[in-house]
Amino acid sequence: MNKIVKSLVAIGITSALTLPAVNAATYQVVDKGDVDSLKYTYAQQENNLGETAVSGSDTYNFPVQFQYLDEDDYDSIVSIADRQHELVHELNDIEDEDALRAGNPTANDLAWAIRFLESIGNSRYQKVGDVVAMVNLGGETEEFVVFDTTFEGTDTLTRSTTDYINGITDEGLIYGNASAPYLPLDFVESDGDEVTHWVRDFATRAFFTLNHGETIQEIVPPVSDYYGGESAILDVNGLTAVGYVSNKLNPDRAEDILDTTGGCSDPDILEDLPFEVCVQNISSDLYHFVAYQWTIDPTEGTVSEKELGLLVTPSEGDDREFRSYAQAVNAHGVAVGFSHGWVDEEETDPSDNESRSFYAVVYKNDEVISFTQDHSEYFDSRAYDISDNGIAVGHVNTFVNGNLRTKFYHVDTNLPASEMTMEFPDDYFEGSSSTARAINERGFIVGEGEVETHNSSSKPRRTHGFIYDINAKTFTDLNDFLSCDTAYTIIEARDINENNEISATAIVKAPRRDSKGELMFGDDGEQLVEDVVRAVTLKPVDGEIEDCSEVEETIERKGASFGIGLFALLITLGFRRKL
Repeated sequence: MNKIVKSLVAIGITSALTLPAVNAATYQVVDKGDVDSLKYTYAQQENNLGETAVSGSDTYNFPVQFQYLDEDDYDSIVSIADRQHELVHELNDIEDEDALRAGNPTANDLAWAIRFLESIGNSRYQKVGDVVAMVNLGGETEEFVVFDTTFEGTDTLTRSTTDYINGITDEGLIYGNASAPYLPLDFVESDGDEVTHWVRDFATRAFFTLNHGETIQEIVPPVSDYYGGESAILDVNGLTAVGYVSNKLNPDRAEDILDTTGGCSDPDILEDLPFEVCVQNISSDLYHFVAYQWTIDPTEGTVSEKELGLLVTPSEGDDREFRSYAQAVNAHGVAVGFSHGWVDEEETDPSDNESRSFYAVVYKNDEVISFTQDHSEYFDSRAYDISDNGIAVGHVNTFVNGNLRTKFYHVDTNLPASEMTMEFPDDYFEGSSSTARAINERGFIVGEGEVETHNSSSKPRRTHGFIYDINAKTFTDLNDFLSCDTAYTIIEARDINENNEISATAIVKAPRRDSKGELMFGDDGEQLVEDVVRAVTLKPVDGEIEDCSEVEETIERKGASFGIGLFALLITLGFRRKL
């Protein structure tokens, strides 16, 4: 769309963002992710008081435990650096091999050691989790530790956990899900070799805190026989929380664990592998998951709970794991999410291996209701948010001109099930993939969509955050609300509160730092810069929409031309942050 035309559309939308409005409103960028200890930060939810949940990754000075590496491991690190350093923009070949082997590497060599650990799936190596939970209160963004702990005899966190902070309520209740830390477990094998395995108690567990992280309360799932089970809180409205829990063991995996002739209970196997490690190695599909709801007691911190159910009932002979998730809940206790369902939506007598996919659902009146239309056209759908007015948003997968794409939608869940119809507004262009992440009570939807048209599988399309007004039926790139000389490019929007403040993630140029967090300079002594991902808040302000068309004829907005690797990282973490 022509930039001038988009500006005119933007003026129409922003005039609705401030009531009353003499001048059109624009958005001001407030950086909430500039922290010294991390390279990347990502926006999550912002409450109506301006307090923001923030995720982070790529901790500087990651605590590699070099005492657990042997000479063969160091040989591998040196070999990886030799083979790959010309392909990795930020790194050189090993600079000081002796210092590396002594456990005192340069920043460059530390980065190669971390890459080595990240590439190894073996339980005999230290694990890199490195997803950090933070909250911005009063303009300051600070980390709080969920389940991580320090290495024995030190004050250094393991940084092996993945701590997902999913939101903060107006009452200050912070919630999410996080893993247990991987800790070393010494073991003597049958031949007398002494080895160390890295083991954790569970993969992910729901948590909430009523005092900004001073006290973390975990929610143990109803079924947690092995590897601790799994649970997560994905949204809270008032004192009602929703998410998912493990509610049943996968029979096949349970058989593997209890098998005494080749399984985790085989005495011969246990001579060379700890039972905990064996279970950990087969834990990826260990449980069935079901959407869940809790009521939190703000005084006691205790919870009442109930299952929200599955969309379909499998046949008695179907041993596959079935899953449902609740992603959001409104003030009336109506939740949305997605669940396994049959590809044949008319199926009433499923086979033991009935074809299935995930479909967006609403959980209300003790029913699980799908609102995905023709399953031959729309499939693998998600519902991410629901307003108190009952409008749900998310995305579906569909084919556009023969190419698989996601398309955002909104749907009125107040209607009878047979009348719920997804509405698919126009987004950036016909072949653009788009996702709606959140909606507020005024009918503004935010999310992200692709703004590039190329179809190269090796080069991900760039995305921009958008806002869609249900009432005016107008779709606008959030970057059109920013000044032409802004340093930020908004690439996704995660939430919008009732003040129309948008929690978003942006690309911005920042001073380049090495793996130890030290500033880097070029041969000419000039400070090096790089593109980083930052959590930001977009705040509406009175002003004039700027026409950036003349500026963009000669230069791109600063920070817009970020690298493929950085964008791929965002895609990966974006998926992990929201199912």
